[in-house]
Amino acid sequence: MSNDARNSTDAASIDADVPLDDAVVLLVDDNEQNLELMQAYLDDLPCRTETAMDGVEAMEQVARNRPDLVLLDVMMPRMSGFEVCQKIKSNPDTRDTAIIMVTALNEVPDYERAVESGTDDFLSKPVNKLELITRVTSLLRVALLRKRLADLLNDGPNASNG
Repeated sequence: MSNDARNSTDAASIDADVPLDDAVVLLVDDNEQNLELMQAYLDDLPCRTETAMDGVEAMEQVARNRPDLVLLDVMMPRMSGFEVCQKIKSNPDTRDTAIIMVTALNEVPDYERAVESGTDDFLSKPVNKLELITRVTSLLRVALLRKRLADLLNDGPNASNG
């Protein structure tokens, strides 16, 4: 078997070995129709979704439920998506939370500000279903693998293989 075939088999088995059933996605948007649309798009995934209507509510949800991924609107009352992202990423307990900013903003300075606040990815509104599912699935798998690695490292060399 060639190295490429072995590597793709390994990647496929790792990918299949990351079930999304226990994953939690927090959807944050001040527009209820946007929340309902994203929730409907994500219904095909086995993960659990939760919602928040603004940045303050999002921070309360993050503290309470520790989602694996946050889909975060930028323009919201009380606390912007930029502020939420920065707070999540600056907290040692939540900094590994994956964040996708979902925004109608499309100017370069907006993207720069999002990157500076720590976002992992962007989606432009109106959201495309396939793009949303693909990016959410990809970042969730990375987040869950990162969590699994942290658990293995914390268990140390005496960890069981079962």
